[in-house]
Amino acid sequence: MTTDTPGIGVPAGRSRLLPAAVAVRALLVAALTFVAVACAGPGGLGGADTGRADTGGSSVSGSPAAKSATTVGRSVPVSLRVRAIGVDTPLMRLGLAKDGSVQVPPIAAHDRAGWYEHSPTPGQKGPSVILGHVTVGSYGDGVFRHLADLRKGDEIVARLQDGTSTVFAVTEVRTVAKADFPTKEVYGDVDRPELRLITCGGARTGNGYLDNVIVFAVLRSASP
Repeated sequence: MTTDTPGIGVPAGRSRLLPAAVAVRALLVAALTFVAVACAGPGGLGGADTGRADTGGSSVSGSPAAKSATTVGRSVPVSLRVRAIGVDTPLMRLGLAKDGSVQVPPIAAHDRAGWYEHSPTPGQKGPSVILGHVTVGSYGDGVFRHLADLRKGDEIVARLQDGTSTVFAVTEVRTVAKADFPTKEVYGDVDRPELRLITCGGARTGNGYLDNVIVFAVLRSASP
């Protein structure tokens, strides 16, 4: 069964392992090299436009919902909870596909989200990236089916392997055409701990969905 990509791929290890100027250059090269693939087939990282009336195909933005908390040490995320949309999922680790695009979770009955392992872990400085499906073929709704329903200030909790809970506040929700995927804003360096949740959205075609839904969030607190 075919799957899909959440956006434009990032070369292995480059999103955070190179100096900022070099990393940005690499991301721009990636944007030109890897074409955003529409969500393919009846299953995959895609979903219908089910956002609230004020978010469909638009951006919910403004000043950050909260001042960023102090960074925390590196520890792999093991679960994600977003109460506002009923998400409580274990996290798998995602790397890169052979074509250089970011891997997506497999199509499965018990769908779960995945953390992109070449991004910072939640609470480290930089953008930690988590991806999930909206639909999973004949299995129905995916874990991020209602991602576009999130609003500024909604809480996202990522639990880390060392027992730390990192709490993020949504600052922006965007629905963007795959052809206009904001690679630098999603994967590029930032000076505080941030989170990105990514799935598909917008109009559905015979091959999948035309858009990406991207949630931007900033760290609010961390506790054991």
